[in-house]
Amino acid sequence: MASTCDGSTEAAELLKVCWLEVRGKLKTTELSPGIRYEVVFVVKLQAKAYGWDVPVNLKLTVPHASENRWSKVNLTDKAREKWIEIPVGDFIASPKKPGDVEFSLYEYDGRWKSGLVIKGVVVRPKY
Repeated sequence: MASTCDGSTEAAELLKVCWLEVRGKLKTTELSPGIRYEVVFVVKLQAKAYGWDVPVNLKLTVPHASENRWSKVNLTDKAREKWIEIPVGDFIASPKKPGDVEFSLYEYDGRWKSGLVIKGVVVRPKY
């Protein structure tokens, strides 16, 4: 575990992996109805990070949506040693369509990679 900037939160650092998958879910009933929310991963690349020349995949699944939302982000052009936010997507919490919002960050092309620190996921109102 790596310590984040405030010293009170722990973060996971990938030391050497060839398969990365971070997933989470949240019940929409825990959110305010009618509000647009955004989901972002908070991460940092260490100075010594390697293997990120292949983009990471992001996926957002919203209850009763007609399709999942996918995107890709290239981490090689992101600042090192600095916390950054990687947007996954946004959605409107609907009381008429309750269920789980699911989000993930993954990359499994088999290449070894290291040095990604994951502080967490933020789900917040989008203004």
